[in-house]
Amino acid sequence: MSSTAAKSSSWLVLAVASGACAAFNGVFAKLTTTELTASWSGSIAHALGLSSSNKLVEYAIRGLFFGLNILFNAVMWGLFTRALTLASSTVRVSVINTSANFMITAILGLAIFSESLPGLWWLGAAMLVAGSVIIGRREEGVKETEGAAGSDPLLNAEGDAFRDEDAHERDDVELDSVRDGDKSSDDEDGVLK
Repeated sequence: MSSTAAKSSSWLVLAVASGACAAFNGVFAKLTTTELTASWSGSIAHALGLSSSNKLVEYAIRGLFFGLNILFNAVMWGLFTRALTLASSTVRVSVINTSANFMITAILGLAIFSESLPGLWWLGAAMLVAGSVIIGRREEGVKETEGAAGSDPLLNAEGDAFRDEDAHERDDVELDSVRDGDKSSDDEDGVLK
């Protein structure tokens, strides 16, 4: 596998992993405050031979979830930033990250919190993916049109060779006209043309 192909696939893996970490970050944030954690802590306290209403166990578990929330948030940003540096398109990284986050969050919500995924959710997911594809394709089209003349600093907008002397001559003429107080014309708003 060539280094370009490896670089290409590594940003994709990092973007998906970043989206997954964002999903877990959200789950741990919700577990920090939800009543589900209170029932889990009661079961754990009972299994440890403590009173099921032991608040110390509940606070410890909520603290653990809060710590995992912070950890997954930090890891998510690290992976996302690395994916951005490896990819040729920040839009693609953002699209993959957001899509992975969205889908994994839905699956975790269903598995952990018994949340349902009604038809309207699927419609929203389809619209998110379609919008992401449109944005990604639009960026590719912009890059292709910029690539013709805009990518080479030695070409002007028409694709002709740009010489440094041309720029200096234009700058000299503009400076001379400013020094001489040459005003070509003023329109009724007083804007210099």
